Amino acid sequence: MIDQNIYDTDFIDDQLIEGLLAQPSEPAQVRDVIAKSMAKQPLSIAETAILVNATQPELIEEILDAARTLKREVYGNRIVLFAPLYIGNLCINDCAYCGFRRSNKEAIRRTLSMDEIRDQVKALEQTGHKRLILVYGEHARYDAKFIAETVRVTYDTKIPKGEIRRVNINAAPLSVEDYKIVKQAGIGTYQVFQETYHKPTYQTVHPAGTRKADYLWRLHALGRAMEAGIDDVGLGGLFGLYDWRFELLSLVTHALHLQAVYGVGPHTISFPRLKPASGVNLDEQWLTSDAEFKRLVAILRLAVPYTGLIMTCRESAEMRKELMEFGVSQIDAGTRLELGGYTEQQDIDSQEKHKEQFMLGDMRPLDEVVQQLLRDGHIPSFCTACYRKGRTGEVFMEYAIPGFIEKMCTPNALSTLQEYLCDFASPETRRVGEQIIEQQLALMSNESVKQTLQGYLQRIRSSDDRDLAF
Repeated sequence: MIDQNIYDTDFIDDQLIEGLLAQPSEPAQVRDVIAKSMAKQPLSIAETAILVNATQPELIEEILDAARTLKREVYGNRIVLFAPLYIGNLCINDCAYCGFRRSNKEAIRRTLSMDEIRDQVKALEQTGHKRLILVYGEHARYDAKFIAETVRVTYDTKIPKGEIRRVNINAAPLSVEDYKIVKQAGIGTYQVFQETYHKPTYQTVHPAGTRKADYLWRLHALGRAMEAGIDDVGLGGLFGLYDWRFELLSLVTHALHLQAVYGVGPHTISFPRLKPASGVNLDEQWLTSDAEFKRLVAILRLAVPYTGLIMTCRESAEMRKELMEFGVSQIDAGTRLELGGYTEQQDIDSQEKHKEQFMLGDMRPLDEVVQQLLRDGHIPSFCTACYRKGRTGEVFMEYAIPGFIEKMCTPNALSTLQEYLCDFASPETRRVGEQIIEQQLALMSNESVKQTLQGYLQRIRSSDDRDLAF
């Protein structure tokens, strides 16, 4: 039973974090922390701060190298793919950095009907997507019952050989009772981003009198979700609102808090950078540089070894390619942010700023992203097996912490890749993909797993059998 007084507690200690950031790191300290992380142990906030405070070029390179190695050991070379689907951009908030804020008169407001949602889902399924995240503004129209209905519609919408197997949510914080309503619809991960953990900055960018101005209500959003039985939750911070070092330590603090209070940390952490948006004038004081961005991703990988790291199409294709080496495990692809954009936007290279929350950096279609991942040595994965087989929350960690995730997930990644190659890939992507599958089979040492997987792959190639998961 959760002590309800915890929801009045601010567990982000600004003074502690600022004090840790003021302490220079010694090379021996940095290497000791790296060694702990390489043993696949999560780091404390003080240990994470030691990595953040390491500014010597040679130490930064050691951190980056360690993150590369840890990523391979824990996740293998898989990259999970998904797409966002914006359901509605009505919003009662007035966030200074967001194109959907209520005072932006340039924004075109829209909420998709259930039929329009079906059309969008079919369009995404026709490209090969199996995993979506539904995105909503904060508005009375988008209550728990509405969210649950849109989730059910998404799951029920199918085409031949195409279906959405996991629906994640990015929406406003809810009460415990409302989270229970959403959970009953069969959602995957529920995401709530704090945006900035620095309270003076939070108050500046979230005006008083708006729902989002309630710092503690948002800070405990995912705790209430866990109390309601949603054991897969996603944290996030918007980098560029305040000092990236402070935000990084706060994200780690939040992850540790969830682990301590609810017995399991976040399923994912997102770290988007501030990007241009309709009607927004960016303050460049705290914008995170590319070099800083690489460091923060690598440090996050070392601090939370078993948490999925999500990098979105906000970033350029070049940046995404580079950062996947340092710890990113999930990316979106073929993304459109306009309401109805998957069916109504004809030019894949254009963006309509007044219809989007922010501007994208990577506009490539899914097939192009898949082919590039394959050429770069990654396994594009459409797998959703863990959630649907009950391997979530604490159960997921029982599989992940001993290091079994790569052994279990690689076969599932390959079988879902085979589905994509047979059903949706271009001829060249299929050619490259089949080569990668054969290479991965040759590397498998577990003969039992290998033989079972070969049987799955043959069934997928020669029949309509799909969703064959370990």
